Amino acid sequence: MRERLFIVLLLSVLTAQGQNNTYLGFDRNTYPGDSNLKILRQTFSYAGYWLNNAPGETSNTWRGHRAAVESAGFGFLVLFNGRLYAELKTVANAKWLGQSDARAAATSARREGFHPGTVIFLDVEQGGRMLPEQKAYIFSWVDRMVAAGFRAGIYCSGMISPDSEKVVTAEDIHQSAGSRKIVYWAINDACPPSPGCAFPQRAPNPAVSGVSFAEVWQFAQSPRRKDVAAHCTNYNPDGNCYPSGSTAAQGLHIDLSTANSADPSHGRTK
Repeated sequence: MRERLFIVLLLSVLTAQGQNNTYLGFDRNTYPGDSNLKILRQTFSYAGYWLNNAPGETSNTWRGHRAAVESAGFGFLVLFNGRLYAELKTVANAKWLGQSDARAAATSARREGFHPGTVIFLDVEQGGRMLPEQKAYIFSWVDRMVAAGFRAGIYCSGMISPDSEKVVTAEDIHQSAGSRKIVYWAINDACPPSPGCAFPQRAPNPAVSGVSFAEVWQFAQSPRRKDVAAHCTNYNPDGNCYPSGSTAAQGLHIDLSTANSADPSHGRTK
């Protein structure tokens, strides 16, 4: 009887430990280059991977590198850069753009070798309460991605907006999503709760971001946002975050995330 009880307790502990596993990852707008993957893999379990042009970029330098990233041992955070509010115009137009962009994301994902069931994160750059046009775009995109055989994720702010409404974008989207199953990647790079530009051996739980349902938490950005991360003191003097084993001269600045999986998008093929 005691042996059986001991086994039950041991299994409970091991299960709890497994559920608490967390993993560090990085993302950046431009591909770091094949030669830098080994350096990055020493610290990180997964990499952000853009399916279209990242914010502010005129081309997608990640295109065609999925096999190299996976061969280096990385899991994936697959990203699609979404539309800004000014582009949406009307609810009807926003729905059409959401569907069109989802088709483009699915086509790009297949071309890059991502299989059905991969989580594709829509990059929602603007925060605060989502307006009707924004919600129409987001949910049209989500529904079309699911119809195309992929899982939908949202990359969005997990911070209280500085306006008078004091809204957390991730919670606003989550509350409006109805029965849709969406994976949330929350951004909160304020210190605290963020550890700043740090590479802890035990990555913090995404729920520490302040968004309890987040499965991924981006806790540092390059360059450091002075209005948000003013209390983060462990960035490089130039304001960027660089991985262990590299120098500022290499220009390998990164954003940092923690996740409940070593492959948050479930994009690996083996």
